[in-house]
Amino acid sequence: MVSSQLLTLAAAQAPQQSNPMFMLGFFALMFGGMYFLMIAPQRKKQKEHEEMVKGLKAGDEVLTSSGIYGKINSVKDGRIVVTIGESTKVEMSPAFVQQKIVRTEKKDKA
Repeated sequence: MVSSQLLTLAAAQAPQQSNPMFMLGFFALMFGGMYFLMIAPQRKKQKEHEEMVKGLKAGDEVLTSSGIYGKINSVKDGRIVVTIGESTKVEMSPAFVQQKIVRTEKKDKA
């Protein structure tokens, strides 16, 4: 008698099959979360970098992706010439400019 009650109780608590629409919705929600947490910020950063590269002009101070600071000497034919020393000039692709250096002048409060 006790064993029949246990079998009835076990059958009542048997796992049910999951709804395929629920699983599809779950995966769509996971993809949406991944998009907004990882892909969208990266695309925004890439667009900002492209705009910065398009705005480069002679006289701008830049930092290259290899960590070299320099000053743009000229922009021509999709290439830039960067002065990195007194007499050292390097010709490179503008895509390798990591950031444009903006100098701010500090005023003395004395």
